Formats: sequence, C-alpha cells, structure tokens
Amino acid sequence: MPMDGPEIEARIQAAFPDAKVVMIDLAGDGDHWAARVTSSAFAGKSRVQQHKMVYAAIGGQMGGDLHALALQTFTPGQAG
Repeated sequence: MPMDGPEIEARIQAAFPDAKVVMIDLAGDGDHWAARVTSSAFAGKSRVQQHKMVYAAIGGQMGGDLHALALQTFTPGQAG
C-alpha cells in the first residue's frame, strides 16, 4: 500500500519539529509526491545533506511504499 501524504508529513514533522511541510500528490495516485520542507535544522548543510536528512526521517520507504518524492528543502528566510 502506498505511503500517503499525511504519513510522509508526520514522519518529517517528527524529525524536524519546527518544519513547515507542504505535500503535493503529483500524479493523483498517492505514490508520487512532492514535498517542500523548511526547517532551521538545514542551516549550514548542503542541499544533498538536507535531502539525506529528510530521506532518513522517512525511513527505508523510498522505492517501496513510496515510489517517488520530488524534494525541495529550505531554511527559514530563504526565498522559495
């Protein structure tokens, strides 16, 4: 069963309590998601490090219950 947006958001929010998370179902199938995540935890980290942090928060679901996630990460105050 695909991982739904609220579950993805909850996992991200649990890892980054200050995060603002916006989820978009890209294909309408509950299997392909876009997430915009803004958190102070990303400060001083490269984009790759930020994305790895989010993927770690989601767990080992990529390619299984979660087929695709288009990810954008920001720190507070960044334009985006």
